[in-house]
Amino acid sequence: CMLVNIVIERVAYRRLRNAPRLAPLITAIGVSILLQTFAMMIWGRNPLPFPQLLSSEPIMLGGALISQTQVLLLVLAAASMGALVLLVEKTKMGRAMRATAENPRVAGLMGVDSNRVIVATFAIGAALAAVAGVMWGANYSSIQFAMGFVPGLKAFSAAVLGGIGNIYGAMIGGIVLGIIESLGAGYIGDVTGGFLGSHYQDIFAFVVLIIVLTIRPSGIMGERVADRA
Repeated sequence: CMLVNIVIERVAYRRLRNAPRLAPLITAIGVSILLQTFAMMIWGRNPLPFPQLLSSEPIMLGGALISQTQVLLLVLAAASMGALVLLVEKTKMGRAMRATAENPRVAGLMGVDSNRVIVATFAIGAALAAVAGVMWGANYSSIQFAMGFVPGLKAFSAAVLGGIGNIYGAMIGGIVLGIIESLGAGYIGDVTGGFLGSHYQDIFAFVVLIIVLTIRPSGIMGERVADRA
């Protein structure tokens, strides 16, 4: 996944660094469709079974049943987020990432190799996506070529909800979005009189995204900034 993402950065994104913001967004959608198509051609349209990593015997926790796989997912998610925070805030590469995100030209004047930092960022993002894909497959015991599309949209919604560019905000946004989806799936039938079922839970991510963009585009922990003339 890291190698694929490095190639994508070099081919599809590097020449768009100075382009308007809409251009990389459209490119991202196109690359996503391209990857899904390649995956469909290689592995087919039908879902494939994912190997069971741990025992299926559930664990009673606080009156609720949770599988051993879900416990592992929580541990891996916490470890991944903690490692990412340490990388960004406590390492030389993390400082270079923050400097490049703030102003790549000034960062270059200070001796930061922007190309190297951006490639490393793409590689790290791909590694985290790979971990997320394995966790997703282990939790649902099946995988298919388009399995990352909806979770990707939800991840974007969580990032917008928490505040684009804020790691802690993205984490909080993901947790809040997950709670909203879970509660919505449990009560949407009662609220709509049985018209909508729990399988409509995906709509809550996009409803939240629309509300946040309308009321507070900067997100929960994002800073309100004004462009200077």
